Amino acid sequence: MDSSPSVKPADPPSEPPRFVVGSTMRHVLVMTGTGAAGLVAIFIVDLVSLLYISWLNDPSLTAGVGLATVVMFFTVSINVGLMIPIGALVSRALGARRPKDARRLATSCSILMAAVAAMVSLIILPLLPTILTTIGASEQTYEVARNFLWIALPTNVLMAIGMAFSTVLRAAGDAKRSMYATLSVAAVTVVLDPILIFGLGLKTNGAAITINIARVAYVYVAFLFLTRAHDLLKRPNWAALVADARPFFAIAIPAVLTNIAAPAANAFFTGVMARFGDQAIAASAIIDRVTPVAFAGVFALAGAIGPVLGQNWGAQRYDRMKQTLRDALTFTIVYVGSVWLILVLVQVPITRAFNAPPATAEIVQVFCQLSGFIWFFVSLVFVANASFNNLGYPLLSTFFNWGRATLGMIPFAYFGAEIGGPKGALVGIGAGSVVFGIAAVITAFWTIRRLERQAVLAM
Repeated sequence: MDSSPSVKPADPPSEPPRFVVGSTMRHVLVMTGTGAAGLVAIFIVDLVSLLYISWLNDPSLTAGVGLATVVMFFTVSINVGLMIPIGALVSRALGARRPKDARRLATSCSILMAAVAAMVSLIILPLLPTILTTIGASEQTYEVARNFLWIALPTNVLMAIGMAFSTVLRAAGDAKRSMYATLSVAAVTVVLDPILIFGLGLKTNGAAITINIARVAYVYVAFLFLTRAHDLLKRPNWAALVADARPFFAIAIPAVLTNIAAPAANAFFTGVMARFGDQAIAASAIIDRVTPVAFAGVFALAGAIGPVLGQNWGAQRYDRMKQTLRDALTFTIVYVGSVWLILVLVQVPITRAFNAPPATAEIVQVFCQLSGFIWFFVSLVFVANASFNNLGYPLLSTFFNWGRATLGMIPFAYFGAEIGGPKGALVGIGAGSVVFGIAAVITAFWTIRRLERQAVLAM
């Protein structure tokens, strides 16, 4: 496992990389804020899409889209895992002032990410009957979910390319343009969703078609920013692609394994909820849409600190790396506490907006009451994983994510459901996250100290 920056000679002196100077808290806040703005836009669009579908007053449609989301969460999680080596390798090269290497890596890694994403879609599509049946699809919800996925999954490769380009922008410190590229997805969806769902009467299939069109816009906008503002793409070279595949997959494989822990746990939880009928599945679908909107700052934080850590590792500024982690934890405490209070206050309006029947509403409201407790410890794992993935310890990220998704999830959710039904399952997943969240953060600080000791011994 590579645990130190490359010793390849640096390019001629240039301006210091953005994250190596200035306040680390400012970098964390700016990167997180711009990242959260883009994520919130996408997540709100997903939330509004489900809201539109719920207005069709057919619980099977809401539940069907919820099941489709579980499968799409799996593919998106793989894409997010593939983004991690791009951010780590490109930011490290920029931090060490090797822009030529950064340009080559950005190109090679984007192509590799697209190839893997296309392969994932080709594997999943013929397996949909088995997958949907396993996670509890009834006859009606199965048809809705299957049709939705056959429309949306083939363009997963476009989503991967857009995410790759956006990651390169963030690795270069251009959080603003990365945000604008992400916002293009939201803009397209906001315009087309009501037209296709209601105007053309396509219902859930209309929402899936909108996803495809929005992904085309994402790739186009991100490509323009990347080529015109930063010149961080070059003509593909087969020899470079083969050579860069090794460091890419050295990080990508454990990162993907780490990231698919979340959709695996989500699929298990959906299966637990399916035992209690379509209303419970609908509640799970609403929670799955509310959660990323409410806690977008946490998702953005995990992506934001990676380039900051990567550039400072390239510059061997271990003091700034430690401070970046401390700043991330401070942000987490304030952010999660604030969101928890808001969710408790708006729990009833949320369920009314979705026309939730009594059983669905009760489950969603319990989630709002427990959300801060659950997501504080989950957030600790997110922050630690970002550190592991960008500092040469991706297997630790795999360990903590799968540990939380298995030992910290399955027995707690299962026995919680046995004791207290769907509400008991929610309590269980919160309780199971405590130990893994605390241990992950402690280990993250340990890895930075270890890198610093190794650098001193190498002198």
